[in-house]
Amino acid sequence: MKFHAILIVLTTAFVCAAPEPQIVYLWPDGAPGSEGKTAEESVRVMPQGDHVISSVHKPSLTVYLPDTKNASGAGVVIAPGGGHSTLWMDHEGYNVAKWLSGHGVAGFVLKYRLAREKGSTYTIEGASLADTQRALHVVRSRAAEWGIDPKRLGLMGFSAGGELAALAATRFDNASDSKPSFFALLYPAIPHDMQLSKDTPPAFLACGENDRLNISQGLPELYLALKRAGASAELHVFTKTGHGFGVRETSKGPASEWPDRFYEWMQAQGFVTLP
Repeated sequence: MKFHAILIVLTTAFVCAAPEPQIVYLWPDGAPGSEGKTAEESVRVMPQGDHVISSVHKPSLTVYLPDTKNASGAGVVIAPGGGHSTLWMDHEGYNVAKWLSGHGVAGFVLKYRLAREKGSTYTIEGASLADTQRALHVVRSRAAEWGIDPKRLGLMGFSAGGELAALAATRFDNASDSKPSFFALLYPAIPHDMQLSKDTPPAFLACGENDRLNISQGLPELYLALKRAGASAELHVFTKTGHGFGVRETSKGPASEWPDRFYEWMQAQGFVTLP
């Protein structure tokens, strides 16, 4: 009887274990501009458990697909922040993708090359932005395999990743598969020369009121600029909140509910439909 009970417990644990997410390299044969760069990726684990990545020379996507029973067909490429010198992969990447996939939206966490890492030869527009645009292309090229509607693939960025999302969402060829269907900027570094028009994809914008002025005041200014250009946008400025809130198990207060607001916005825009 004891052996039988142990077997049931072990079998249940095996069945309930979540599968490891798939990792897909954006350029399997090597990224343009990374020729000869063979240094391994560096991972630091911070005291609070965050995984901080640097030395990225093989840009990739980590794929979190929803259960087929509640899959909506929508997807989001997620660009973590880190000042273009590191990538904070958990609260601005994996945790976000897990939340989305749990709500029927596929999440694709982007590791992009870092332009401001010490000794880096990369540039934001030459490498980091190219990785972001390539990520959208790769997901769309495998949309049937991953159950994604190519017309419902968005791009989300945090801090430095928000700068890349803003650039990718405003520099595009309308016929290109690297134009996001929508974009979300969470406390982003805001580019100075955004090219806004009525063709700019719908935008979801969020930050904290206690963030740096170029964000806490700059994001509302971007919202107004989007509206003047004829684009659709929604803005949230959370009270008593600073930079870097992301998605954490310990999050509290209004800012912790931003994923719910984003999901509701996706529904209102028609990117996610209720079952």
